[in-house]
Amino acid sequence: MKYKKTLLAGISLIGSITAFSTVAADNEIPVIQVKADKIIDATTSILNSGNSFSADGGEFLLQTPGVSGVKMGNHGIDPVIRGQKHNQLNILLDGAYVHGGCPNRMDPPSAYASAEIYDQVTVLKGVQTLIYGAGGSGGTVLFERSIPKFEDGETVNTKVGAGYRSNGNAWDIFADVAAGSKEGYARASATTKKVGTYKDGDGKDVRSGYSEQSLITSLGGKSDGGLKYRFDIDAVRGTDILYAGANMDSPQADNDTYKLSIESEKLAMFETVKAEIYRSDVTHDMDNYSYRTSTMWMRVPSKSITDGIRLNADMVLAKGDLTLGVDYKKGDRDATRYGGAAGTIPTNSNAFMWPGVETDQTGLFAEYLGNFGKGNSYTAGMRLDKVNTNATKAALAADSGAIANNLYNMYYGVSASKKTENNVSALYRMEHDLNKNNMLFWGVSRTVRTADETERYLAAGSTTASNRWVGNPDLKPEVHAQLDVGLNFKGKNTTSSVSVYYDNVSDYILRDRAHGQAGINQTDNATIYRNVAAVLYGIDYEASYKWSDNWRSNFSAAYVHSQNTTDDRVIAQTPPLEGTASLEYFNNDWLVGVDVRLVDEQTRVEGDITTDSGLDAGPSKSFGVLNLYGSIKLGKKGNLKAGIDNVLDKTYAEHLNKPSAFDTSVVRVNEAGRSVWTRVSVKF
Repeated sequence: MKYKKTLLAGISLIGSITAFSTVAADNEIPVIQVKADKIIDATTSILNSGNSFSADGGEFLLQTPGVSGVKMGNHGIDPVIRGQKHNQLNILLDGAYVHGGCPNRMDPPSAYASAEIYDQVTVLKGVQTLIYGAGGSGGTVLFERSIPKFEDGETVNTKVGAGYRSNGNAWDIFADVAAGSKEGYARASATTKKVGTYKDGDGKDVRSGYSEQSLITSLGGKSDGGLKYRFDIDAVRGTDILYAGANMDSPQADNDTYKLSIESEKLAMFETVKAEIYRSDVTHDMDNYSYRTSTMWMRVPSKSITDGIRLNADMVLAKGDLTLGVDYKKGDRDATRYGGAAGTIPTNSNAFMWPGVETDQTGLFAEYLGNFGKGNSYTAGMRLDKVNTNATKAALAADSGAIANNLYNMYYGVSASKKTENNVSALYRMEHDLNKNNMLFWGVSRTVRTADETERYLAAGSTTASNRWVGNPDLKPEVHAQLDVGLNFKGKNTTSSVSVYYDNVSDYILRDRAHGQAGINQTDNATIYRNVAAVLYGIDYEASYKWSDNWRSNFSAAYVHSQNTTDDRVIAQTPPLEGTASLEYFNNDWLVGVDVRLVDEQTRVEGDITTDSGLDAGPSKSFGVLNLYGSIKLGKKGNLKAGIDNVLDKTYAEHLNKPSAFDTSVVRVNEAGRSVWTRVSVKF
């Protein structure tokens, strides 16, 4: 069954309900009071942890309408927003950038974010601000921890909890303890997780699992003069990470992040001045022999260190607030591949996959939030970014295999050299209140993102040409010119929001195969990168309907269309149309609900490495999944949640899959069949 017509009909129905409710508001029908209303905004989602059992930050984000994920197991899910991913998204873990250690993105930034020990996660779709860094054309995700609050006479806050999911025998335990006062505090948060192989709807084992421990410590306080300070250490240890969709697993995925922030109020002309400095140190190993049988052993240890500084200053100017700032980010990436006969840990290097890549980026930005007239507010911003990058080992020879520069020359006719970019981004966003219930918003932006270390410098040679994976040192930065238009409606019993966007991209960085295209010297089907022109457009929709004081429904729909206009080809790994609908009954102490997720087939694919990129595993089928859930208060400070995911034990696979450059027989990984889960948390 195809769901596209059903979803579009549903959108029309919801729109009709919204229109009716808006008219009803003008006719002053008595207000229906409903508790625990959900904030509806198609461009912004604010999430609190503990809604369900989540493997990592990537899986946690999947509960957000319009957010998809590239996956090859139940860990390391790589978020996709509006068809954009990787560093087309700005993902910050409590103010710090954490860039993973795997060139094939087994460990995207969200893999190091255990949602249970973050207080809030904010998802900004599209370009709504420029202050969190360059790029971010698809959106921004902020994992945030707040400063603990202590009531008068209170010196300790504690929260503990645990969760369990039957399919995969997955469990986690967490604790969050803060001690202090209004003048200062110490906080420690810890979690441990264990997830095993799960079964799909047909009862077949899907080889996937991991163990993980996290510990976050924080010290903070303020001086007599009002100076606030905070120091954090985040430690994440991942082991035994199995990937069903790759020919390697990860025995180790560790991250240590150190952060220091100092904030002052009323400094000179500024209301606040805040300085932040951080370092993220990721150690990642992957191999094909620790957890599986292979005739030839291969391993890739890697390091990814990211250092950053950000300085923000806020001031009142005219009728608005002006933020001025500077940020600096330096990345060092190094990954070496070793290979040898089975039975002995490989020590013979055959590729500098990340050949000592160094990238530093300095940005200056200014953003103004103002208003004019009645019910008009706007955001105007600009950033200037200077990027310097180099591959220090590009000319060095490994023990065997091709030199990185030789690979670059083979496919692009260039060698790696120091590169400098000067990029300009700008944003103007407007919100206009049509009346007290309805608001129109629109935004135009120009954002520029530089090629990441894999796109620019990856050097994975092979005697089999189709297994080669070669970055392009000559890539131009990607330039997005976007328009985003939407409406927020609020009626007596309906709230809804719709956003339509269009993104015209110059020099889109496309992962492709070598077919002798312009600028590509080979026709041997190796994985390469090149710049093309592209267009992406789509729609995000969310709505909530209040049936009575105790009944409500939530709806959502998301669709994105992407096209490589240079070659008149689709862009691979684009999520299909999908939508959700729920029905909930709730009162002060408990809630029960049911939701259904409908996903359309995706026929716009690239699945043949001899003619296109081959990144899709062919067309995907449509599917629908039914879930049950509920929660109940335990006293004044406890909460118990439980549910059944995939109630009908459906066998299905998401369209987005994790392609392996070393395995051309890309296979979609089936999702879990029926699974019962529960979570309990208590504050004291």
